Amino acid sequence: MPAPVPGLPTRLEVVARRRPIDLIAPTAQPVVLTPGAEPLPTPQPAPYAALVATLDEPTGRTLLTLGSGGAHLTGWWDAASGGTGLTVHDGTSTTHHRSRRWGRCTTPPAEVGLTLTGTRLTLLTRDTSGWTARGRVDLAGRVDCRAEPFGAALVGSVAGDGIGRARLGGFGQLGLRDLRFVTDADGAPDRDEGDLLLTATHAGPGFFDTAHTGVWSLDPDTLELTHRADLFFRRPDRPGVYGDHSTHLLRDGDRWLVATSTWGDFDLTSPEARRRATVAVTLAETKADLLTGRHVLDTRALPLPVDGLSSVAVWDPHLVRHDGGWLVGYVSASKFFRFHPVVASGPTLDSLSLRAADPERRATEGTTFVEVGGRLLVLASDGRDGRRGRRRGYPVLDLDLAELGVLDAPYLSNLPWPNLAREDRGWLMVTFDGTPAGGSLLGYGSHGDVVVMRTTEGNPASNPA
Repeated sequence: MPAPVPGLPTRLEVVARRRPIDLIAPTAQPVVLTPGAEPLPTPQPAPYAALVATLDEPTGRTLLTLGSGGAHLTGWWDAASGGTGLTVHDGTSTTHHRSRRWGRCTTPPAEVGLTLTGTRLTLLTRDTSGWTARGRVDLAGRVDCRAEPFGAALVGSVAGDGIGRARLGGFGQLGLRDLRFVTDADGAPDRDEGDLLLTATHAGPGFFDTAHTGVWSLDPDTLELTHRADLFFRRPDRPGVYGDHSTHLLRDGDRWLVATSTWGDFDLTSPEARRRATVAVTLAETKADLLTGRHVLDTRALPLPVDGLSSVAVWDPHLVRHDGGWLVGYVSASKFFRFHPVVASGPTLDSLSLRAADPERRATEGTTFVEVGGRLLVLASDGRDGRRGRRRGYPVLDLDLAELGVLDAPYLSNLPWPNLAREDRGWLMVTFDGTPAGGSLLGYGSHGDVVVMRTTEGNPASNPA
């Protein structure tokens, strides 16, 4: 095994795990609903909404409905039978959906939730074990959820006996993954009154198309996370608002640069979808306060070079100013899912050229720049499907992607990204794992736990240079 790299931690150990699960995000004040009353409006900037009802010994059906225009989207739970289901009226036709395997509750739930994430409508129930998805339906082709008028006209209502409280608001998350420190242009982690700032992919109830981007802060002393903001994106090549994610947020003077990956409508559920599937990177620029609230950002394409590479997609951008220009680290995939790290450079972000690529790596992502002793290095994550000797580890690379060593830290499930920050007590690393939530119906995509590591007590924060 390659040796640790001088200047980087000698050893990192897990010191905390966090799993903030909230169907309703705290970034906008939720609406309180009265059972049986007229629907109340709760305009959303994007099709990411949730309605949650707390139950108090109901005897009949509890119904939760989201509506917009002529569309009415209803989830229900029946106290007598324990059954659940979804009803979709798209303005023209009505369909009913029930899961034979997952649609029945064996014990009465404490809460029932209805979520809209992109084009996916999901019914969940919560008991002492947490939230469990009971049914899900794809609205694509029936309801244009991503059209901005749909979100602007969104309303919600609840009906049934025994509802103690009902709230309607923007969707939050089942888990957090693809964590990145918010950085200054030179690559240093950005802070707010001492707290580290991060972007994260908010896991939704399902695959990548149910997720979106959030902004969080981490108290480096208590290691508590606070949800600060949600980011959504308009794309340059199609209408609508998307929950694109795997995002890097960078402060450049008085503006923000937001580089993100177009996972928001990624779909592999059919042969036709697989033929069309691709992922690109977009860039937004704004002077708005992206550390609070919910925002929709206009984007343009960020052209990431793949000259000479067999590439079907690029994703996971990380940006830094360097030597008067820019460096961008990212992933290029030769197919889904076989991918490797790439570094591009150029005088501007619109005139990048390929600097280095390592196609010999086939399950490596999380390409991240870190400055150590005045030298810019590249960190990454080698997944379990990599080649022998390049599996389940954090390689440390130079800017030409030559391997210098490895980061000595526990390698978790999934593909945890290495994010390092220096603190008074040593190095701190923030990453994630593949722990799912929401039950077996959801399949892959509802992960993960946030995992915080520190340098081992008694060891120096870094090796001597």
